[in-house]
Amino acid sequence: MEPFLMPTLLDNTNLFLWVDLENPTEQDLKMVLEEVFHFHPLSIEDCVSDLGAPKVEEYEPKEEDHFAPYLFMLIHAVDYSREDGVFATSELNFFLGKNFLVTCHAKPLRSIQVAEEQCLRLKKQVARAPDRLAHTLLDNLVDNYKPAMEEMAFEIGELEAEVLQHADAHVLNKITAIKKEVQHLRRIIVPQREVLWRFARGEFKLIRPKLIPYYRDVYDDLFRIHEMAQHYTDSLTAVLQLYLNMSSNQTGEVVKLLTMITLITTPMMMIGTWYGMNFATMPELSASHGYMLASVVMVFSTAGTYLYFKRKGWL
Repeated sequence: MEPFLMPTLLDNTNLFLWVDLENPTEQDLKMVLEEVFHFHPLSIEDCVSDLGAPKVEEYEPKEEDHFAPYLFMLIHAVDYSREDGVFATSELNFFLGKNFLVTCHAKPLRSIQVAEEQCLRLKKQVARAPDRLAHTLLDNLVDNYKPAMEEMAFEIGELEAEVLQHADAHVLNKITAIKKEVQHLRRIIVPQREVLWRFARGEFKLIRPKLIPYYRDVYDDLFRIHEMAQHYTDSLTAVLQLYLNMSSNQTGEVVKLLTMITLITTPMMMIGTWYGMNFATMPELSASHGYMLASVVMVFSTAGTYLYFKRKGWL
């Protein structure tokens, strides 16, 4: 749509306008956000920034302002790659007014694509008002968390099996990396819960009361996802404890083996050391079969020590 047509459509109270800016240039942002909608500079600054935390703010025009009342919301979409083991986040910015919705994002988002398809297929249910469309976008965005959570659950399950098979440094690195990503996910979800909670309790006049239960349902879905993330944290803590126990058991087995070898060879070492002192008054030096006798005593004493430990169940 050509930008010069937007003011005409905005003047028509029987229509609402959805403008989606995907990977916009500075010129696009200036033209749409400043020249067409005249949004507040602070909300434009938050929209352009790539380091924004999830937030929602209500802007009411003052005497010198030229914009209509609107809500600015910044929220994060997520995607999880099992190859990298990293949660990638993408910002989605909303400018929600009485008869318009402007969305801005740097990357293609599945929630936007699905909402476009729903608008074309379900015009009466979705494309009736900007607050309904905003709910659809938020609902799709939260739904897209679920495949990422399923991927992580599957990876944690594989990690548990891997720990039981061999607890090495590589497994410890994977546990640490996944736990770090779960913590990252929780840091994303917590502020977004606060944002959606403000919608769910009907804080904003631009959200019609009849749609508040729908926003509350989106909040409930995000709350359940947060609970899943907490469960994953607990599971990873249990996996880490299992790894430490397995490592401790492996270390104990090695120490036990070395101790048994030392104890079993102790008689041999004692006899060999005693016999090798070579004192002139030792009768073994003049015995014709002293070497053979000492060897036999060492073999039988070592074998006897081994059998004793075996009978006690220490080996």
